[in-house]
Amino acid sequence: MRTATTARIAAALLAITIGACAEDISGTSNDTPITSSKYIELNQAMRKLWSDHMHWTLATVDAFFNEPSQVETKLNRLLDNQKEIGAAIVPYYGQAAGDKLTALLTVHIQQAVPVLQAAQNNDRAALDKALADWYKNANDIATFLSEANPKNWPTSVTEHHLSTHITQTTEYAVNILKGDYSASTKGFEEALQHMLMLADLLAKGIAEQFPDKF
Repeated sequence: MRTATTARIAAALLAITIGACAEDISGTSNDTPITSSKYIELNQAMRKLWSDHMHWTLATVDAFFNEPSQVETKLNRLLDNQKEIGAAIVPYYGQAAGDKLTALLTVHIQQAVPVLQAAQNNDRAALDKALADWYKNANDIATFLSEANPKNWPTSVTEHHLSTHITQTTEYAVNILKGDYSASTKGFEEALQHMLMLADLLAKGIAEQFPDKF
């Protein structure tokens, strides 16, 4: 009797094990969009795009204060980066959405110039106005992203990320103007890490909103 019971238990355990293995092989139990190779590619691409955004912003700011003859070249490359970021969302949200993001990000870059000019001229009133415009644009970008993917990119999160980006960029830019390169380098590194968090958020949100594409 005990032998028969033991045999039935063993058979049941074997069936459970086989079923679990079959699920693992088919990918139905463990696979998620953010573990796929396509997601990893998207995440890496987003990180590269937003890292470029940061590095070309830094290069443009430094040129503005220290190498005026280099500003146009570096600014043009930075503006191209905004087109690249917009193009990255086209496969998921369509051409119109990609164009809209590019337009918002282009304004984001253009509105940095009055901030740098006001800081250079030590014009507090102009700086306050330029910063207010810059933060508003950041909120516009945050709203656009949240409306595209409200579940994964809530406004409370996107607004925080983009407003922090403005604050951090302003701080390290002012330190470059002052010639405090130790502080500006530290500030840039912090800003870069923050922006990579945004890149991760965007990639993860796309994968979770469009799991069939991953």
